[in-house]
Amino acid sequence: MKRGHVYQISARQIILLSIVSALVAVGATALVLNLDRIWPSSRDQNKTFAESAPPSGISDPSTVSDEQNSIEVYKTIAPGVAFINTTSYQQGFWGDIQEGKGNGSGSVIDANGNILTNYHVIEGAQKVTVSFGGDKNYPATIVGGDPDTDLAIIKLDNPPPNLTVVSFGDSDKLVVGQKVLAIGNPFGLDRTLTTGVISGLQRPIRARNDRPIDAAIQTDASINPGNSGGPLLDKFGKMIGINSQILSPAGGSVGVGFAIPANTAKRIIPQLLQFGEVRRPKLGASLPSITELRQRGYRVPVESGLVVLQVQSGGSAERSGLRGVAADGTIGDILISAEGQKLEDLDDLYRLLDRKKIGDTVDFEVYRAGRTVTVPVRLLGAASSGRTMRRSIQE
Repeated sequence: MKRGHVYQISARQIILLSIVSALVAVGATALVLNLDRIWPSSRDQNKTFAESAPPSGISDPSTVSDEQNSIEVYKTIAPGVAFINTTSYQQGFWGDIQEGKGNGSGSVIDANGNILTNYHVIEGAQKVTVSFGGDKNYPATIVGGDPDTDLAIIKLDNPPPNLTVVSFGDSDKLVVGQKVLAIGNPFGLDRTLTTGVISGLQRPIRARNDRPIDAAIQTDASINPGNSGGPLLDKFGKMIGINSQILSPAGGSVGVGFAIPANTAKRIIPQLLQFGEVRRPKLGASLPSITELRQRGYRVPVESGLVVLQVQSGGSAERSGLRGVAADGTIGDILISAEGQKLEDLDDLYRLLDRKKIGDTVDFEVYRAGRTVTVPVRLLGAASSGRTMRRSIQE
């Protein structure tokens, strides 16, 4: 009878991987922001953000000049674009308190005073104020944030009456070449309008925590520091993106800006309002890629995939029977694909999990002991241990 090869990792390699995993776990400890939150009302928790009718005050673009359309969009939507100022405090080397300031933009998304912005605009802030032009400043509280998509919600503590709400469009219907407008506060110049076109779609960009943000919108409308978090609008005045990043060697606009699709925001806003975070399913396993292990000199039996190095107690992987590296060094399961999509690195897994909800079941194609099997995995939330996992090897 023909015997299959059993791939093993030596004791020395196990020790090395264990040390690396331990160092990664220590290095991934996150700073916890001790910020008071205002609990959202039940109306906020059940809110949906479907595409709505065009805002009143904007004529049918086909009946007016391009110039008039830009004027009408700006006049109608600008009152709903927030100028966000943040303040943070930290202790200096000599015990003195150092103050840091930042600013960005945001869009009012409901009459209750909830404002959508970028996570990096409010990250680390201990004080947030908002203005809508003029000298009046409104204190605001951070409701929640999602560093994986670089989106956050703040809420005015005492919202004024008759707020202008920026309505959502459908970012799945965009085409390259269509007109777009950006309103924001570049370099502190409040309510600045820039115009351009959609230069590209489905652009892969990364959040500051290095998570992939798929399907970003590329535009040549000038985006500069301070525009972050502001709306990217179509000619009907609907928000089809949230301005987030620029590609620039010098830090200024060179006509290559990126916006997070509005449909991404619509998907996560309800969770930010309800939980203050996005609760994504987790696999609960250490998962170095085959490519990563090959670069370190390890011999593995397949060309691509994610190796189950360890499973987290109580996590999705353990409860579904996925196997990590055995005590004798025998290699663990290798995740080859899921739902027909190859898993070549953690980005592929993140994209899969981002489309799923806690409680969903995913069939993984798994290489195990020389043969391929299908393992159904019921997706759970973060395991009870609460340990932060670094993206390079764990999910």
